[in-house]
Amino acid sequence: MQLVVARIGRAHGIKGEVTVEVRTDEPEQRLAPGAVLSTDPASTGPLTIETGRVHSGRLLLRFEGVRDRTAAEALRNTLLIAEVDPEELPEEDDEYYDHQLMDLDVVTKDGAEVGRITEISHLPSQDLFIVERPDGSEVMIPFVGSIVTEIDLEEQRAVIDPPPGLIDDRAEIASSRDAAEAEDAADGDEGAADGDEGAADGDEGAADGDEGADGDTADGDRP
Repeated sequence: MQLVVARIGRAHGIKGEVTVEVRTDEPEQRLAPGAVLSTDPASTGPLTIETGRVHSGRLLLRFEGVRDRTAAEALRNTLLIAEVDPEELPEEDDEYYDHQLMDLDVVTKDGAEVGRITEISHLPSQDLFIVERPDGSEVMIPFVGSIVTEIDLEEQRAVIDPPPGLIDDRAEIASSRDAAEAEDAADGDEGAADGDEGAADGDEGAADGDEGADGDTADGDRP
């Protein structure tokens, strides 16, 4: 079985080295000197790794027959593919190969259906599940222990405990909008009530003025 283990980035220096975006948890095994890798597109390979080193946190590789920057730059965006035994499992119990996770059903810890894993995105900071929902939309779920609480390969499902807004963002936006509209309406009613109270105070003041006027006229008529 074939697995994508890296993507070639830009050329580094002038001697044929390239940066690579690692897409395997076992780079020391899959991307070691001497490894022969298939490629996508196939026309650029196969490629044999000649040397590898880490520079400023990035893995740099040089391939046999690639000796200058021009040749290295021509490999940019090429996917590196390793042949893996389908029965082979990662060394750690909590590690998985991409093919094991693809097409797993995703459910919440309460059993609510979320969707199906259609892609694994390997970012520098973390891995993401790309999950297709029943309505055809997609949601990205970080593959971290605090969110993905269980991977059950026998049941073919991944159980998640999503934080607020991760999968129900649209509902939360609608709820927030409704709450804001309700608050605005309440403020309007309160303003109207204040206006009515002010009008009542004005009417009371006018009545007091009329009463005072009556008092002055009576005093003036007194002998």
